Amino acid sequence: MAHRVDIHVGRRLKQIRTLRRLSQTDVANHLGLSFQQIQKYEIGSNRIAASRLFELAQIFDVSPAYFFDGVYDTPANDMSKRDPSMEIVSALAAIKDDAVKSRIVTFIEDVSGMTVARQG
Repeated sequence: MAHRVDIHVGRRLKQIRTLRRLSQTDVANHLGLSFQQIQKYEIGSNRIAASRLFELAQIFDVSPAYFFDGVYDTPANDMSKRDPSMEIVSALAAIKDDAVKSRIVTFIEDVSGMTVARQG
């Protein structure tokens, strides 16, 4: 069974990857890995080495500490619950109309006071 910290770090990887609108293949290509390896990282079945975590932080322009943010906020027995922010990200990703998606992202940016990095 995966360690709860590995699961948390994997979820944070999936969250930042999704927010930055990168596929598992995109990230894997940056690292010279297969997309299956990224999948394993994201579900916590494979641990991410410190050097790899550092490379991921550089790809996403975040501190390596980003991946551990909130690890103490979730009780050990509550790690299996779904992150509501990921549900929002999944719903946004399912929208096919790019203009609608862009308007929603702009609204979220306005409400949150944060800017989302946009690809291409």
